[in-house]
Amino acid sequence: MRETINKWFFTQVDNSALVVFRMVYGLILTCEAFGSIALGAVKRLFIDTEFTFTFIGFEFLEPLPGYGMYVLYSAMGIAGIFIMLGYKYRMAMLFYAITWTYVYLLQKSSYNNHCYLIMLLNWLLVFLPAHKAGSIDAKKNKELLKIHMSRWIYILIIGFVWIVYSYASIAKFYPDWLDGSFEKFLMSTRGRDYEILQQDWAHVAILYYGLLFDLIIVPLLLWKRTRWIAIIASVFFHLFNSIVFKIGVFPYLALSFLLFFLTTETVHKRFLSKKTFYAAREVIVPKHAGIIKVFTISFLLVMLVLPLRHWVIEDDVLWTEEGHRLSWRMMLRSRSGRAVYYVENKETGKRERVNIKERLSRKQFNSANTKPDFMWQLAQRLKKEYADKGEDVAVYISSSVSINGRPRSKFTNDTIDIASQPWSQFKHATWLMPSPLQDTPTNRP
Repeated sequence: MRETINKWFFTQVDNSALVVFRMVYGLILTCEAFGSIALGAVKRLFIDTEFTFTFIGFEFLEPLPGYGMYVLYSAMGIAGIFIMLGYKYRMAMLFYAITWTYVYLLQKSSYNNHCYLIMLLNWLLVFLPAHKAGSIDAKKNKELLKIHMSRWIYILIIGFVWIVYSYASIAKFYPDWLDGSFEKFLMSTRGRDYEILQQDWAHVAILYYGLLFDLIIVPLLLWKRTRWIAIIASVFFHLFNSIVFKIGVFPYLALSFLLFFLTTETVHKRFLSKKTFYAAREVIVPKHAGIIKVFTISFLLVMLVLPLRHWVIEDDVLWTEEGHRLSWRMMLRSRSGRAVYYVENKETGKRERVNIKERLSRKQFNSANTKPDFMWQLAQRLKKEYADKGEDVAVYISSSVSINGRPRSKFTNDTIDIASQPWSQFKHATWLMPSPLQDTPTNRP
């Protein structure tokens, strides 16, 4: 049994796919960092805001003062270039992994699944031998040069990608997607530039293409007979998302994973033909084989189990948002709403309304109106601010939320002091009102 597992994990294969992926990924990281500066994301998220909403538990994180965040993102962009070129690869990859994790945890107002995906990939690539060929490091140090790698790297990356796509499809099996109402609502937000997408047939096409693509794309890519059909479908799917939804680098990152589904001969011939091709397929069991096997299996198991946590949390994740993040729930819902925040002095009983709009950015304001963890964090912040002035206050929130164009429904219990409530990542917040989604059909545009 051990011999079979070792053969499966440690058969050596040509490493061209990993090397080319490193080059593409380095370019993506470079564009992400410098693009965040050029397009104003750094200014909006860290410079213009009074404070940031961190992930709960990381409130100690603060943006760098002055122009520090510009310097940080510039350094990240340079590190991306180093990664792409394979220069000081381990150091550059570790630097990007640490700094990306910092900015990821520092603010969640602009949370996207691709931010989470990049964070995970950064840490994985710190330990993967992506610089062993086609790199400045390998040219400078001939002892570093290798033309092969263990097959467990393919298992890790393909298994990870399969989990991501599978959960993206599973999440779509809910009424608003299956009856086409969400697709219709979503396309109505695209405006006149995409009039063709307002047609009923387009909504049906998006329904089935989105559902089936995520569900079967990896098996189709793995099967030689359907691989090129799947590649064409992937290119169309991700370019469509890039053009219509403008979701940053994610579509191009997704396309870069196709390298691991092509044959090693194809990747070598198309992209690294000057490199010697490895075809020996030896089984080389490394010194730390046990650690590698445990890590690979454990990582994939965590990725498999973590997105399921919303099933053990009371109520509907579509309504409560509890368990939504880190679960590959992509392009599933639209939230809008209105919230009024009150603070009440516990000694005098005096109550006053807090104008949150003037102190929050647009994205922060939208999230503080509709998402419970933002509400809870803002309530904690208000309580602390008043405590610093010598007042002990309760914080009440009266809010209503609309999901996918439905009429707004009451979201929070406005008789509960939210600032006094605990927060748990795996338990339901009792100050949220029960989901009304099954009783309120969507408003179809």
